[in-house]
Amino acid sequence: MHFVTKKKIARRTFLRGAGASIAVPFLDAMLPAFAVSDREKRTRLVCIEEVHGLPGCTKWGAEQFLFAPSTTGRDYELLPDNTLSPLQAWRDYFTIISNTDVRMAEPAHPSEVGADHFRSSCVFLTHAHPKQTQASDIFCGTSLDQLHAQKFGQDSLLPSLQLCIEPTDKGGGCGYNYSCAYTDSISWASPTEPLPMIRNPRTAFDMLFGVGGTEQERAARREIQGSILDWVVADIASMKQDLGAVDRIRVDHYLENVREIERRIQLVETSNSGGEERQLPEAPAGVPDSFSEHMRLMFDLQVLAFQTDMTRVVAFKTGRDASNRLMPESGSTKGFHPASHHGDKEDAIREFNTIATYRLGQMAYFLERLQNTTDGESSLLDQSLIIWGSPMGDANVHNHRRCPLIAFGGASGRHQGGTHVRAPDGTPMANAMLTLLNRLGHELESFGDSTGELSL
Repeated sequence: MHFVTKKKIARRTFLRGAGASIAVPFLDAMLPAFAVSDREKRTRLVCIEEVHGLPGCTKWGAEQFLFAPSTTGRDYELLPDNTLSPLQAWRDYFTIISNTDVRMAEPAHPSEVGADHFRSSCVFLTHAHPKQTQASDIFCGTSLDQLHAQKFGQDSLLPSLQLCIEPTDKGGGCGYNYSCAYTDSISWASPTEPLPMIRNPRTAFDMLFGVGGTEQERAARREIQGSILDWVVADIASMKQDLGAVDRIRVDHYLENVREIERRIQLVETSNSGGEERQLPEAPAGVPDSFSEHMRLMFDLQVLAFQTDMTRVVAFKTGRDASNRLMPESGSTKGFHPASHHGDKEDAIREFNTIATYRLGQMAYFLERLQNTTDGESSLLDQSLIIWGSPMGDANVHNHRRCPLIAFGGASGRHQGGTHVRAPDGTPMANAMLTLLNRLGHELESFGDSTGELSL
């Protein structure tokens, strides 16, 4: 029989083995016995970029309310063709913010005209205009996620985590005298320091779970022992002796999730190494050909990172500008970038909307996982703020006006969803970003090209 004692374990506890380190989620044993938790809630921040805007930001799409509903406030109607329709069940958890502009992504000089795809991503979270150069003297701004990581992420082992879906290894210049650094990253630690983004779920998994050594050594260990949990089995048994029944169930469930994610990564690697023709022949073996599976794995890794407090800040880039990727799971056979250049034709806009709805619909999996994962007395969804948006509006004309933006989650009581906010014409998206930053505990007077806060 297990008796409750005054013994407790540290908030950041690890199960350790040879070359492996697995953080433990929040447990009752991390509080004094019989004490009421006065633990400060650590709000998680996720910033997700979508490239190519949305069909609802075209003139015709706006008239069909494919993104912005016809009314503002809480009683808006979300039509079946709206790109957000797959997220209807989560309506109370998101705020639609429409009619904001990302003008820092627009050309400032004649030499920049036509280079919108090479400029947009670095502007999304900085709202600063990038310097045109292919050399090392890049210059943009400090991104929103890094401002938050610098102030609130230093207590976690990883102040921030940068993830992506598309390749970011083009190197050199990307066109119009723009360094690929501007296209490859949405996360900037300083105006001259873009942060690399991780595409391979295996790389992210090994980073989160402290799998040491070289890639060759890690591969050899995986051949000998199929799961990272095999490396820490003794530590698991020892720790569970000091846990109550509820905590033991929590640990078992958490470790099952770790093993399941690891198993899925292994299945992808095995399938992609079998010699069969791949949809993404240039991708590493650990990268799924399926967009949906790749997104789910990256979402699951974020949930584990938050659950164990390994990090509180994530930047997630779900596409690369001008990507021609096919996504048959969407129901369309057209490439992503070609579909965005719809020529203002109704049927073509509808096909682009099919792709966009599929891509945004992946958020339903993430929201459900966050809601079903508790940390202390509330869910991770209640403790998170997720900023989803695009620095483009109508990609057909490379327009950066009336761009889509959505805020998800409870932000530890600082954000309440269920509403549609339409900004006045000409409002910078940076105004909404400034509002959200200050709700997270910052005390900023300005951000990027903001002109003040936007009331949400």
